[in-house]
Amino acid sequence: MKADELLRRIESKSEPVIVDPRSEFEFKRGHIPGAINAPVRKILLNRAQLPHDRTCEMVIACMHGQRAVMSKWLLGLYGYRNTTLLEGYLEGWIEAGLPVEK
Repeated sequence: MKADELLRRIESKSEPVIVDPRSEFEFKRGHIPGAINAPVRKILLNRAQLPHDRTCEMVIACMHGQRAVMSKWLLGLYGYRNTTLLEGYLEGWIEAGLPVEK
């Protein structure tokens, strides 16, 4: 999903679940508004606080993409099929001057 599309959906209150797989420390330093923190290690151990509905739409974004790609793969193993990556990841979001929550 493109950043401008995600921002439009956030503003219209029709956003997908936004998953940020970075560490709790990184997440607290700044994340996409409304994102949930689900570190890769918690996803791996099936301990992340994720929606029970495995058909819900999810957008996954870490800073540069490595953890997002890994998280998307792991979520697929757990049955989440409606997942996508944020184009440009969080780095692109920040570079575009889009809002960040702390």
